[in-house]
Amino acid sequence: MSRVFLMCGPAGSGKSTRARALEAQGWARLSVDVAAWREGRRDHPLPDDVTTRLQAELRQECLDLVRAGRDVVVDLSFWSRAMRDEYRDLLRPLGVFPVTVYLPTPREVVLERLAHRSGTGPDDVVVSRETALRYLDAFEVPTPDEGPLEVLEHHVGTASSG
Repeated sequence: MSRVFLMCGPAGSGKSTRARALEAQGWARLSVDVAAWREGRRDHPLPDDVTTRLQAELRQECLDLVRAGRDVVVDLSFWSRAMRDEYRDLLRPLGVFPVTVYLPTPREVVLERLAHRSGTGPDDVVVSRETALRYLDAFEVPTPDEGPLEVLEHHVGTASSG
């Protein structure tokens, strides 16, 4: 049975770093930022229509990978419960119950990490302070009643990924 992890946290929380570690262990990694970068998109946030299209493509790719028996890490913010529920509903018919992996990174650390980004790749996309604050303010912390939840301890640092 495939395993699916939903990396959950705002930009700069360390999601991509953790997701790449799983990828190195053979997991398939799905990321809107990577998909957008392949298309030449460097600005953040993406236009709504692009985000909608890329997320739909990732959902389909996730289903295809699970059906093929692969473990999948979905490297998105999963900033809302509704977004997490959407993936749970998507995978439930396949008998897969994704684990939400939450990175509770302090606000000041997130802002510091994002301030150091330089736009060198999909995991280093520049996010303005204003946009970052909007993301932080809108973020809905996952709760155990949603389904399987793993909370990862915060590691202080200025890593530019997340």
